[in-house]
Amino acid sequence: MNQPSGPTVRCPTCGSEHVYSTANPYRPFCSERCKNIDLGAWASESYRVPAPPDAQADPDDPNGPH
Repeated sequence: MNQPSGPTVRCPTCGSEHVYSTANPYRPFCSERCKNIDLGAWASESYRVPAPPDAQADPDDPNGPH
């Protein structure tokens, strides 16, 4: 029986299962393609990290965060 040489995880982009190993330079992704798809989503602002409501600056408030 073939045992994986490390923990098995799902690729965040395509969902395929693969071994999470230092031998995979694209981890946690399964491939360079999936890594680049994720990078492109961040670059096009498809993913956003929400800011706390009080940290959103009012551009007309001279005392607000800049």
